[in-house]
Amino acid sequence: MTGARLRFAPSPTGLFHVGSARTALYNWLAARGGGGVFVLRIEDTDAERGREEWVGGILEALDWLGLDWDEGPYFQSQRSERYSEAAALLAGTGRAYWCECTREEIDRRAREAGRPPGYDRCCRDRGLSPGPGRVLRFATPLDGETVVDDRIRGSVKFANRDIEDFVIVRSTGAPLFLLSNVVDDMDQLISDVVRGEDHLSNTPKYQLLWEALGGPSLPRFAHLPMLVNEKRQKLSKRRDKVALESYREQGYLAEAMCNYLALLGWGPEDGEEVLSKAELVEKFSLEKVNHSPAFFDLRKLDHFNGIWLRRLAAEEFEERALPYLERQAWGNRFDRASFRRLAPLVQERVATLEEVPAMVDFLFLDRPALQDRDWAKLSGDPSTRTVLQAAAELYGTVSWDAPMLEAETRRLSERLGRPLRKTQAPIRVAVTGRAVGPPLFESLEVLGRERVLRRLGEALDMLGGPARAEEHAPPAG
Repeated sequence: MTGARLRFAPSPTGLFHVGSARTALYNWLAARGGGGVFVLRIEDTDAERGREEWVGGILEALDWLGLDWDEGPYFQSQRSERYSEAAALLAGTGRAYWCECTREEIDRRAREAGRPPGYDRCCRDRGLSPGPGRVLRFATPLDGETVVDDRIRGSVKFANRDIEDFVIVRSTGAPLFLLSNVVDDMDQLISDVVRGEDHLSNTPKYQLLWEALGGPSLPRFAHLPMLVNEKRQKLSKRRDKVALESYREQGYLAEAMCNYLALLGWGPEDGEEVLSKAELVEKFSLEKVNHSPAFFDLRKLDHFNGIWLRRLAAEEFEERALPYLERQAWGNRFDRASFRRLAPLVQERVATLEEVPAMVDFLFLDRPALQDRDWAKLSGDPSTRTVLQAAAELYGTVSWDAPMLEAETRRLSERLGRPLRKTQAPIRVAVTGRAVGPPLFESLEVLGRERVLRRLGEALDMLGGPARAEEHAPPAG
């Protein structure tokens, strides 16, 4: 694909869809891998649905993913004169005609004739001129077939008689997607069109328009497999989490998202799945893309994100986690130095950056709320009070560092005749508020003796314990 020109041409009509991100990535990889050009075009001719903020969202999403473009962004809204020229050429050469039929009239005629819905070419030979309420339709050939040579799906044939005379200019004078899309690809010398499978049915119309406008050799087409959910339904904005912005907000890394999206329909021959963008550029091939629907598996995405989080240097992980920590309602109680001490341990245990605050909130709250389910299970066990009371006595005098805390708690478990994990569980919930978190003894060390004893005492009070844990603290001084 040396010298190929590929384009990504999104419409700014909503949040950035993960399917669009996959399309952008595949175009970028194909361009970068073959020394080609990646063109960004914003197809913003739909004034009713398009918004300026969605344009910004597209640019921010591509920037976050690291998909830099070589040309553009070009905006279709700035090229209306060019589309009008193309429409006039088609009308002037008899390849398009004006139609005044309303949708209601078209549907009524179909019902009365007992045929499927669709335009019946009523105005094709009437010779109408442009006028209010009239649209411009392309005059599709009535015989023969149009063959789409697709790099993923092979040759796909469409009988021309089954392609209706489609609208290319609205009654308002605005061009439709099909016309502007073809004109832009011709003018921008696009050599390879890589887009979603949902556009395959439009491609014969694209090819007919291209030929009618006198374009050079057609671009090569590649229609990417559909993304589906766990029920094998096409990902839907109304039903599924599809906005790339929401994944970024939750703390998924761009490295992980690119890695995972690349594997939705393609895989390297060596079977290696964890790949940087540089490695993806080296290995990616459109010819190896599968045509079967690709399952967007959130659990697998979490798995990849966890891998990429653990690949970060400790300092980088801390920097990326900070925005998620600083937005918490902890006021000035957040202490970066305390977080830094536990950050490497947290890094090994989270799937997203959004999970980080819950792992360390016990450091920055006066008293973390006890998770109902975790506490209910422990408070109903008569041995919980015994463990907490013994821990309170032990922690009042033991040297305060993680190795010593672990060694002494292990000996305590042996005296109580319990596995270490069953001794740790009530201590963890009493001190941190939950049953899952960073390693217990490192957490105790960072939290400090005074706060640990106070929280053990509060838990004992809730259980009706005979003494508060602070009573076992060593005398001051």
